[in-house]
Parts: sequence; structure tokens; C-alpha cells
Amino acid sequence: MSDSPLSTPLRAGPCTIVIFGASGDLTKRKLLPSLYNLAAIGMLPEDFSIIGVARREMSHEEFREQMTKGIHAFGTQKIDPSLWQRFVERMYYCRGNFDDEATYTRLKDLLDQSEKKHRTGGNALFYLSVQSIYFGQIPTQLKAKGMLEEGDGRWRRVIVEKPFGHDLASSRELNREIRSALAEPQIFRIDHYLGKETAQNILIFRMGNGMFEPIWNRRYIDHVQITVAESIGVEGRGAFYETAGAFRDVMQNHMFMLLALVTMEPPTSFSGEAVRNEKVKLLEAMRLLTPEEVDRDTVRGQYGPGQVNGQAVKGYRQEPNVDPESTVETFAAMKLWVDNWRWAGVPFYLRSGKRLPKRSTEIVVRFKNAPLDIFGENESDPVGPNRLIFHIQPEEGISLQVRAKIPGPTIRTRGVKMDFNYHQFGDVAPTTGYEKLLYDCMIGDSTLFHRTDMVDTAWKVAQPILDGWGTHAPTDFPNYAPGDWGPRAAEDLISRDNHTWWVEPKAQS
Repeated sequence: MSDSPLSTPLRAGPCTIVIFGASGDLTKRKLLPSLYNLAAIGMLPEDFSIIGVARREMSHEEFREQMTKGIHAFGTQKIDPSLWQRFVERMYYCRGNFDDEATYTRLKDLLDQSEKKHRTGGNALFYLSVQSIYFGQIPTQLKAKGMLEEGDGRWRRVIVEKPFGHDLASSRELNREIRSALAEPQIFRIDHYLGKETAQNILIFRMGNGMFEPIWNRRYIDHVQITVAESIGVEGRGAFYETAGAFRDVMQNHMFMLLALVTMEPPTSFSGEAVRNEKVKLLEAMRLLTPEEVDRDTVRGQYGPGQVNGQAVKGYRQEPNVDPESTVETFAAMKLWVDNWRWAGVPFYLRSGKRLPKRSTEIVVRFKNAPLDIFGENESDPVGPNRLIFHIQPEEGISLQVRAKIPGPTIRTRGVKMDFNYHQFGDVAPTTGYEKLLYDCMIGDSTLFHRTDMVDTAWKVAQPILDGWGTHAPTDFPNYAPGDWGPRAAEDLISRDNHTWWVEPKAQS
């Protein structure tokens, strides 16, 4: 089978899916609904089994009952009882601690039994939905028990969730540990943002339409903005957020990779390695900020207490498991540069935060103004330049903002939008965003997953920012109210270049 993501979808081959951390929310909310959706469209193997591994004491039957409740609560489509029964009959549970050798002995026995009963061909996909401290430990234990050996057509693969390291040094150490147990083609470092349809569509839109590729460069593009906004706070994840913050949680991984999709050179093909090679080249071209640039071109923020829609909300420092004097950022913004022939001189503005006005992930490509303003004072609104907007969540789609004449006897113009959304393909079943990623791992397509050198290069770009922030602790936290677009300094960052952050205007009546 071709490893191209553009191939006609085919049913994946037989395999067992082993989920470490199966009692957690990710399994109920994303992984099981995704696997069910794949089965519903005929892309999950006929011969498969699912083994959940977690610390909680639970029987096979109790696990099946818990997953059944989960699929009815979080499934994205109506559940067919007969199809779900096929899942129930192939579901098993292995209780144990992830650092206990006995856990892996029990898992191996269960995997062998499942292989014989469900004809999975010895193929296994291990999904690590666990704390990052176990990312290296679990593959080491699996290897010690012979569960990662391949041969005679049998494959073994491991999906690793984020965060992948805490900084450049820890990332390299984690890679060293994982690579001691696995070959690179067996490692699938997942980024769920890249499973979203619009994120996948960026390359297709750029390179499948002859009207855009000739103008996709510094001559025609003024700047690019990427926003990942959440309206909620840390939602009980205070302990995790205290070790991560907005920059590590979202920006260093998801947003850098979205930036790579927008800016990378066309690959020689859409095979996994060709695409990933170009991503690495792009990440290597990102400018490493000096200490002075970190001070000038990056912004940190933390939300305080306030009101949202008339309801009182806590500040970050009042959230559970958060230090009352925490200096962890819940908002980050920065200006970055890509120093290559295509993008030299084009600024890239990134911002991400919690407790912002709305949930939204957008990429805004702002084209340069027309060379001569011949309409003068006839403009009826201030929207002048063309913008191409990739809406990644919550509503997925693409908008092109252009200028048009308002009907009437006089020359007056206004910005209008030409919109694409996925409803234009007809009734498309809602998805979780994990279907494509799970399927690709089962067929061995690594295009949307991060290679070792991609992770390393992204951390190289991030490290000077972390170093600069570590040298000077913020003294003004909290510095934005819930429901605001971050601290004032974020507006100053972009306004110094005579730009403003893009916010979707309200529809005109």
C-alpha cells in the first residue's frame, strides 16, 4: 500500500490496539469514538482487538461496560448496536502499574491470546495516553518482554502523546530513551491539531490551486497570524499547567507545526518522509531570537479573576493545584521570522491563551495592499487588504476576504468574504480529529507525525525564549482579565508594526 495520504482510503490491516491509560478521559472522549467512526466507514480492520491498560482495578466486563457508557456519551454519531457489539466482543483489560514488570507479563499473555482468538497477525499499536514520565519507561518495558519485535510481516508501533520533553535537553534525553527501544519508523509522535481537516487542507489548498502558489511568498504576503484561543481556564489541569504553561502546551508544538505547514516548500511527493523533510528545513530556517529580541518580541500573560457572561470566574492563581504566587503564563504572543528565500522579511505573529473571548484556532494570511489606493474616501469600512483565513476550530473551513463594490450609483466598496466549509461536500459525519491519525498509524503512514529531528529543531527555536523568560520572572501577573484578548503588551507587539490582531467581525445585517 502506498504511504501517501492522498491514496484512496482502504481498510487497515489486522491489529491489536493497546491503550495505556485506558481509564482516562482521552480513551472515552476521543480514541474509542474515533475507532468506532473508522469502523462505521469500513476503514477499521475486520480482525482487531482492543486492550486497555491502567492502574484501576477492573474486570474485562467492567471495562466493557465503562467503554459502552463512554461511546454513548461521547460518540459523534448514532451508535449501531450490532457494530458496537463487535467492539465489546474484542475488548479486554489489563490492570497494573506502568513501572511494574508484572504488568507487562500479563499484557504479553493477553496480547498472545488476543492474536490467536481475533487473528490480528501479530500486529500491535501501543497508544501512550499517560503522563510524560512514562513515555520512555513503557517502550523499554515492552522491548524487554519482546513486544516490540517485528519480522515475518508483523509490525509493532507506538503512538506518543505530548508533551514531548520540557525543553531541548529533556527532549533529547527522551528521544534517546525511546530510540533505545524503538526504530524511528515505529515511533509516531502525535499532534492532534494535524488531524483536523483544515490543517490537512493547508497543503492541498496551497499546492493544488495554481492561483495561490505563485503568490505564496514575500513579494505578495505582508504577514501571517496564527491564533489558538480558548475561552475556558485550565479546567482542573492546574498541576499539569504549572509544569507547562501556554508556550509549552500549545505554541512550541502545535503552532510551530501549523506554521511549518503554511510556509514549507512543496515536497517532491506527499509521502511521509518527503513532507517531513520539508518541515524540518522550514523549522531550521526559523530565526533563533536573541535575548534582546525575546524581551522585545515576546509577551507573557496570566488571567486574573473576573466575570464572563455575568458569572464570576477564578483567576489562574486561584485554580486548584496552582501556586498562589505562580508566574506560569496562561497567554503567550510573539513575533517570529523565517530566514529563507521565500519568506525573508515577512513577520509571523503567534498568540495563544486561556480565558480569551472565544474558542478559536485560525491562520490568517494577510496579503500586501494594492499598490495604489484609487478609491480614496469612498471606502465604507476600514477593511482594506485581502486575507486568506484557515478556520481550524471550532468551525472548520477557509475564507478569502476580497473587496467589492456596494450596489448603487456611486463607487463605494466594502470587504466581503468567499467561504468554503465542509458542508459543501454534503452530509459529513462529525469526527473527533483522531480518526485520520489512528488510521495512518495502522497503515504505517507517518506524514502527520513528528520525526526526531522535527521535535529537536522545534525545541531549538523554543529554547532561547524559555531561557529569556527564565532569566526575568514576570512582575505584573495577573495582567489580563478573563474575556480579554490577553495583556495590553500583546496589542503593542503587533501595533508597533502598524498591524492589528485579526478578529472575525460580526456579521452585518
